[in-house]
This record gives sequence, C-alpha cells and structure tokens, in this order.
Amino acid sequence: MSLVLGYLEHEAQAREVAQGLEAEGGKIALVHGDIREAETAERLVGEAMERFGRLDCLVNNAGITQDALLTRLEPESYRDVLDVNLVGAATLAKAASAPMISAGFGRIVNVASFVGQKGNFGQANYAASKAGLIAWTKVAALELARHGITVNAVSPGFTETDMLRAVPEEVRAKLIDQVPLRRFGDPAEIADAVVFALRSDYMTGAQINVNGGIYM
Repeated sequence: MSLVLGYLEHEAQAREVAQGLEAEGGKIALVHGDIREAETAERLVGEAMERFGRLDCLVNNAGITQDALLTRLEPESYRDVLDVNLVGAATLAKAASAPMISAGFGRIVNVASFVGQKGNFGQANYAASKAGLIAWTKVAALELARHGITVNAVSPGFTETDMLRAVPEEVRAKLIDQVPLRRFGDPAEIADAVVFALRSDYMTGAQINVNGGIYM
C-alpha cells in the first residue's frame, strides 16, 4: 500500500500511523498543511504523483466542530467549519480528479456525518457543512462517472474519536441513549465502510450510514 497522509495539528499521531503502516510494508508520505488552503491540496496530490506515480483513491476525512446554539453562532464559526468540512474536501477532490481523469479511474470517499442528515442540537454550522458535503458528493458522482471515477459518502454516527472523548461523561450518557445499538461506533467500523466504498466498482453517489441506528 502507498499512502499520502495529510495532517495539521496531530503530528505525533500522524507519525505513529505512518510507522505502523510502514512496519506492515506500506510506503507512506506525510504532508503537513491546512486543508483550507488550496496550496495544501496541490501539495498532497503532487506528493502522490511524485512519490508513487499515480493517484487511485482519495478519502476526505478532515473535519472540525465549533458548536453553539444558532442564536450565538457568529459568521466566523460558519466560515471556519464550512471551509474545512466542505470547501476543503471539494478543493482536494478537484485537485485529485485531474490525475484520476487522465488515468480513467478513481475512487473518492467523503466522510460526512449523520448530523448532515438528521441535524443535531447546537451544531447548525456542522450540520450545514456535512449536508453540503453529501449533496456535493451526488453532483461530483454525476459529473465524474464518465471518467471512471466513483464518488461516495460514509456518514458515521457518534464515534469514539478525540472529538467525542472530549465530551463530558453526563453528556455522553445522554448521547448513547439516542443510539438504538446503545454504544458508540469504533473508528475501525467506519474504516470498514470506507474500504468497502473504495473497492466498489458499481456504487456511486451513495451514502453509507454507519451510525448504530441513530438515523435510518
């Protein structure tokens, strides 16, 4: 496996992931940059082409939250969240689509969220960004299909990531009560769905819900 891994803040975690994959025989390139900047997208794609000579797959997994009641959300909070979760993903996909079109093959998977489908209290900006990403996925799937490129979205529910681990225990308990399977998701379960989408040849414009039943 050959992988370009982009990161912004969590360098130690990125290097740990890279070392683990290299120990299993993978070839990994790390690229530091802010996905809100178009130059970062060009560097990520350029690194893949320079190091590996091709770009088959893209997983857009960068995401942030800035939660508040909509009556308290400032325009900057909308811009920050939309710039990372939607515009950043679209910008990187645009850059990645060029070599994919040339090759006549590509797989793009956007990590969205059930919040973009169902909504969630205090997350108007986040919900808007993920709903937009789901809609963008459908348009990209339509436009890129003729080039042999599929575009799909995976919409996780509450998942045991750093973002959720920062939530107070009393709030976590209330969140679990909303989930029919009565537990949070494991990141590996989300990864399984992403891999499925990357391997699928006849699925495009779809969204895969991996959410414990919180949205059906």
